[in-house]
Amino acid sequence: MSTERPPVRLGVPRARRIALAAQGFADRAHRRPPARLTPAHLGRVIDRVGLLQIDSVNVVARAHLLPIFSRLGPYDLGLLERATARRPRRLVEYWAHEASFVPPETHRLLRWRMARIDEEGWGMIRRAAEQPELLAAVEAEVLAHGPLTAVELERRLEADVAAGRLVLPERRGNGYAWNWSGVKRALEYLFFVGRVTSAGRTPQFERRYDVPARVLPPEVHDAPDPEPEDAIRELVRIAARAHGVGTEQCLRDYFRLSPAQARPAIRDLVASGELLPATIDGWRRPAYLHVDARQPRTVDARALLAPFDPLIFERTRTEALFGVRYRLEIYVPREKRVHGYYVLPFLLGDRLVARVDLKADRGAGVLLVQAAFAEEDAGDRTHVARELAAELHAMAGWLGLGSVEVRPRGDLAAELAAVV
Repeated sequence: MSTERPPVRLGVPRARRIALAAQGFADRAHRRPPARLTPAHLGRVIDRVGLLQIDSVNVVARAHLLPIFSRLGPYDLGLLERATARRPRRLVEYWAHEASFVPPETHRLLRWRMARIDEEGWGMIRRAAEQPELLAAVEAEVLAHGPLTAVELERRLEADVAAGRLVLPERRGNGYAWNWSGVKRALEYLFFVGRVTSAGRTPQFERRYDVPARVLPPEVHDAPDPEPEDAIRELVRIAARAHGVGTEQCLRDYFRLSPAQARPAIRDLVASGELLPATIDGWRRPAYLHVDARQPRTVDARALLAPFDPLIFERTRTEALFGVRYRLEIYVPREKRVHGYYVLPFLLGDRLVARVDLKADRGAGVLLVQAAFAEEDAGDRTHVARELAAELHAMAGWLGLGSVEVRPRGDLAAELAAVV
């Protein structure tokens, strides 16, 4: 007789509340944050989400800044600055879910990726291996004088280039990606393989490259490399905690793992009892419930979500959980955009009820709502508009903007303008 337990069966509303709780939206500090937020509050958010995706777009605020605001409300940006740029660092950079801030311990779990640049790295970065002399010169300069930006390092190497002691490759854009210099490509190669890392960012958001021994805590830097299968299992464990419940696709997307990498790890976690097989009504794929996942009866959340928020960056999961199709339209031609350039979904209760195209007009001191749309089944639109207005004013104040202005585009714009 089989002793296997049947899968846990979940309805979509229950799965949605589990997912929101796992990401911190059911925490007391979300709707009732303390008067003074501390590094401990930031640490709890990081422990929940596991990573913060980095993106250079600054239409509202940098992508890694917004998930903290979504969970804790207005906070001192110095908290995150200290966590990423001062010792002991709470967060460091690497390729996790795209470029991301991760805890130093997670950086160590990604050493297998560093060793597999031929399979994991972009071709543009891999080609830097064709110039070992340049790599050696760049690494030596970072060791001697880091932290340095790519521009600073290029200036330091100018004399060697002028004297013919060092040859730089021509810039080779691919028509879409960055037209990086040879020095920048060399730095990114060394960054990918873990021979240099980031010691923080400049106000212009340039990486400041340094050697890992001066950035990572000694207990992380000096620790031996974990076996790849052990490291991948731990990455899936982090993803499973951050999801609460999710499919294989959800779990492997968090750290951009392949099916071949993720499946053995999921099997191990099921065998150990950390993951419970589950089915979610209406979902075709099997799911996995973390054994310690909170399952609140209600979730009273209110948040504007960045396009790169870990709650929603796997779009298939977002649609399955919330019944909302959400796509980033930054790279869509203006005339073909449906909702706007930088659109943030609005979470109210346990549902996504609206979305707004936002822009921080720093010169005018205004948070511009360039378009506002209600989702289907948003419920009481007046209530949605009032709650959204309150969140927009909170965001404007946090960004140092004096007011909120609503432009007349979108089916929620008139109601929102009336209460802003």
